[in-house]
Amino acid sequence: MPDRFKNHSASLESPAMHGFAITPSDSAELSQPTRALYVGVAGDLGVTLVSGAELVFANIPSGTLLPVRARAVKATGTTAASLVGLL
Repeated sequence: MPDRFKNHSASLESPAMHGFAITPSDSAELSQPTRALYVGVAGDLGVTLVSGAELVFANIPSGTLLPVRARAVKATGTTAASLVGLL
């Protein structure tokens, strides 16, 4: 299938081009910082942002797309599930 957008430059406003499943961990960082996080099952989400700030997003509904640059998703503070990192 031809990709009509292959010659467009990627930016934080452009659609994601890659994704990966996330297993929350208090010790491991993600393989790459995200441009967004998808939450498949509702709950809280503990993250470390690219800046190093650690915070918890509370009561995220299922199906939410969070436009955050995260370098880690923490097990502590995370009750949400079916998490996907988008690049």
